Order: sequence, then C-alpha cells, then structure tokens
Amino acid sequence: MSLDNAYCPALFVTAPGSDSGKTTLVAAMARYWSNRGKKVRVFKTGPDFIDPIFHEFASGSPAHQLDLGMMGETICRQHLYQAALEADLILIEGVMGMFDGANSSANLAAKFGIPLLAVIPAAKMAQTFGAIAYGLAHYQDNVNLFGVIANYVGSPGHAAMLEDSLPDGIEFCGAMPRDSSLALPERHLGLVQASEIEGIDEWLDRAAKALGDSCVLPLPAPVCFEAPDSESDNFLSSAPVSNLASQHLSGQTVAVAKDAAFSFIYQDNITLLESLGAQIQYFSPINDKSLPTADSLYLPGGYPELHLKALSENISMCTSIKHHIQSNKPTLAECGGMLYLLDQLTTKSGETTDMVGALPGKASMQDKLQGLGMLSAEIIGHSLTGHCFHYSKSDITQLPIAIASQAGKTRMQERVYLHRNTLASYVHWYLPSSPQLVCRLFLGQLNCTDGASI
Repeated sequence: MSLDNAYCPALFVTAPGSDSGKTTLVAAMARYWSNRGKKVRVFKTGPDFIDPIFHEFASGSPAHQLDLGMMGETICRQHLYQAALEADLILIEGVMGMFDGANSSANLAAKFGIPLLAVIPAAKMAQTFGAIAYGLAHYQDNVNLFGVIANYVGSPGHAAMLEDSLPDGIEFCGAMPRDSSLALPERHLGLVQASEIEGIDEWLDRAAKALGDSCVLPLPAPVCFEAPDSESDNFLSSAPVSNLASQHLSGQTVAVAKDAAFSFIYQDNITLLESLGAQIQYFSPINDKSLPTADSLYLPGGYPELHLKALSENISMCTSIKHHIQSNKPTLAECGGMLYLLDQLTTKSGETTDMVGALPGKASMQDKLQGLGMLSAEIIGHSLTGHCFHYSKSDITQLPIAIASQAGKTRMQERVYLHRNTLASYVHWYLPSSPQLVCRLFLGQLNCTDGASI
C-alpha cells in the first residue's frame, strides 16, 4: 500500500562546534512550543543517549537519534515521516560543528530539506560573529541557513552589535543572555542525566521563558517528508519488519535493565524487539531483588561506576543475573552492562568492588577517554553496527569471537565476546542494523563455542 507524504514545520539547530549551547536551546525551544499547545517531536543527530532525554522532558514526546552512518537513510527517513504525521513542529539538534564528519549536521539537513538555525557562542566576540555566520551559510552549496541565534550575550548593546555584523540574507533570530543558571551540569560522558537533575521542569520553563523573551520564534515553513515505499517497509510502525518472517520473537520476554546505572538504550532497539514479537519487561538492577521472569536479558550501558555500592550490595539481583547467564539463557551486555557482569570494577581512586561475576575478567576506570567511534562487526555472517564511548579498560580472560572496527583512517577496534549465550562488548549496538542476527541472539542461536573465534 502506497503512503502519502507528510508535511510539518521543521528546524535543524546547529552550531560552529560543541559546547555552543545547542542542547539548552533545543530543549528550551521544545518546552516553549509545548507550553503553547504544540506537539513537538525532537531528534538528536548522532548516537547520543543523554541529550534525547532532555528533549523528552522538554517536549513530552519520545526523542530519537538520527544518524546516517549508524542507521542509514531509510530509517532516518522513516523516523521523520512518522514524526511529521503527528507533530506540529520537528526540531533536530545537530552534533559537534555544523560540517564535522562525513555524516555532518549540514549533510543530514540537506538530505531531508530541513532549514538550519545556527547557535553561535558570542561571548568575547563582536563583528567576527558575522564572519562566522557567513562561513556557515556559504561553506557548502547545499546549506539552507535561514538564521542565527547569538548565545552567551553580555548586554542589549552587545546583541545589537552582533546583529549589525550579519550580512544580508541571514536572519538574526535573537540573543540568549549569558546566564549561569541556564548551564547544564556535566560529567565524563557528557551532561548529567536529566532524570538526576532536581527541578528539571522548572529549569526547562525558565529556559523557555528566557528564549521567548530574547528571541523571535515563528514556526518555520512546513517541510515535505517522504513516505516509506509501503507500510510493511516501516519497522517503526506496528507492521512486521520487512524481509523477516512475522513475529520471530513471539512469546519471548526480554528483561531490559533501566535505572540510574543503566539508561543508554536506543529506543529503536526496543521498537525492533517489539516489532519482532518480544514482550519487554523493564527492571532495576539497583532497586529490584531479582530478574523478572524472562527468556532473555538486555543490559545496556550507563553509569554503573557511579552506583557501585548499590549494585554490589544487591546480592540477590547479582545472584539472579548470574544464574540466568550460567543457565545459558540469551544475554546482551553493552559497555556498562558488560562491566557489571565482570568479577570486579575499580574506580579512578583505586576502590575495587565485586560485580556479578558472570563474565570472567575485571575492569578499571581511567582518567582519559579509552574508546570513541562508530564500529561494525561481522558475527556469524551478519554485520552489526554500533557506537562506543567509554572511560574504562577491561581485562577479559577469553578470546573474542569478533572484532568491531571503525571505518576510515582511525581504525579503532573493540573486542566482542561470547560467554555461554552472553554477547558482551563495549559497543552500544544499533540492533536494526541486523534484525536477523538479533533474532538469533535473543533466541540463543549464535552457536559459537565459548571463547572460540569466528
């Protein structure tokens, strides 16, 4: 069945570089329009887990990632189409600088015909503001930069000077004041999670008011978002996944860890599992006494290193998880989820804590970043894609079954382990990149000898 295209106002918020205030501006904009009765859908460019949660708090709707490299154009197009069907406004937060990377914010915006709004940090800057805006608008021919917002502005006079510096054709959409109360707290993997910030709703309302008082915010013109070729090709809908037999995981329950220690979950992974017929049962390794009744287990990444005492002292949960794994039940452990399964984890200060002890090895937290990038691995004939970003080193006492590697010159690598029926690595996998492998994984059908290399 052919579907009609969808139309919705959309805006792509970008910047010259990281730490320009994009997340604050996008969250403030989402709350501003939500407070005015508009339904807002927000996306984050790249494989980020933390920023989308701020956008969910701000908009009241699910926020997803958009990444051409990890997800591919088809799934990105599906996401935007689904959002356009239901929303009054689509906002997309860019990643890093506007032109950074092969799958840059500029290229993603151009791919889907979405106008860009640049947030330019203007502290200690005058006419150079106009030069930066001009460069952003003209560096690539496919860019549609309709306007800029000046951020961290010192005074109304400073704002006027910045506005006067702009060349013709670039709209000045306002100036956000320099205000430390609007800054978001950070830690080693990025911003502190929204769920950990006391008074997050009050902060969002204050940021939205500051934005509304300082900036001109008309709704942008509607953008045409192309429909998938047919409903059956859209795994984001309730229809079966294309090219797979319907309901491969029908009757299966997947226990998914989700709490302050384990929260780095691509919503698309959950959507895929559900579209394959699985029932999702969330649980907390910190607070619950044992695993829920389930056929398989999914331990995503997060911050186990910040909750070592609570995790290690929940002995009944550790025992329950260890029994699950030793019973050869399927398990997927990613980054922090893998650390949790090891024998021990040592903090940067040298404190060592016993973990679940279901995966032979240990790990220690480091001061510097140990792994970052998009990777792919070949596992029993299937290519699985994901992303890693970690500050720990691990010593796991078995051979990997695969190596996840990065394309291009950097060639970063991460080992992938299979212990019993537990697939473990530092990689946060994007499961829709290989639905067939996902079915085999959660059905316990990887058929690899423990410790053997594929």
